[in-house]
Amino acid sequence: MEMELLLTGIVIGGLSGFFGIGGGTILVPLLMMMGYDIKSAVGISVMQMVFSSLYGSWINHKKGFLNLKKGVIVGFGGFLGAFGSGWFVSAIPEIVLESMFLAVIGFALYRFFHAPEYHETDRENELSVPTLVAIGAAIGLVSISMGIGGSILLTPILVGLFHYPLKRAVSAGLFFVVFSSVSGFISLSLAGHIDYLHGFLVGIGSLAGVYAGIQLATVTGHKRHKRALVVLYVIILAMMIKKVSGV
Repeated sequence: MEMELLLTGIVIGGLSGFFGIGGGTILVPLLMMMGYDIKSAVGISVMQMVFSSLYGSWINHKKGFLNLKKGVIVGFGGFLGAFGSGWFVSAIPEIVLESMFLAVIGFALYRFFHAPEYHETDRENELSVPTLVAIGAAIGLVSISMGIGGSILLTPILVGLFHYPLKRAVSAGLFFVVFSSVSGFISLSLAGHIDYLHGFLVGIGSLAGVYAGIQLATVTGHKRHKRALVVLYVIILAMMIKKVSGV
């Protein structure tokens, strides 16, 4: 089981680096298929996200893809929202969490299909600090409660509503995961929902994958990167429908 979890971490880390996700969007349903219940899977996923998001954001910052000022503001909101995840997970039945997960994936797919093509001359829409904090808080609470970092919501919002270039949106999404995952880790630990050993094994494995994923994203064109994100969301949606329906 230990080697299986390490290899899982490498794969999830690669996806995190390439797509700017915390990894929970695919790790949670994968762990559930391996026999974990959703609450245990959420705890392992959040711990893994702490590893991958910190390392990946450091690499993105060195490459110049990350706007730290805006990232910190949204991330602060995510930290506040995610801190309520321990209570939320304890209070909400599993079927509701699973249904929310499906709704999140469906929303992300809709936004990407309807997002306008980005051009270098396009300008990003400016948002006030309170608005950025509120967006971060809402995403932090909902996403961490489902074991995902929030980038699966934040990235399509930045691309589809505020005209961010995809690579910057992906980097912002992964940086957001730093705040939401650390806060969620604290909250879920206090609520007793963290499997520390298995979370550590997946997290350590993810570090190698993150580096490779970011290098690949750097040399991938905008259209191919966007198509790859849509394919990822479709796969995740199919996995969760299979799990929830029991097929």
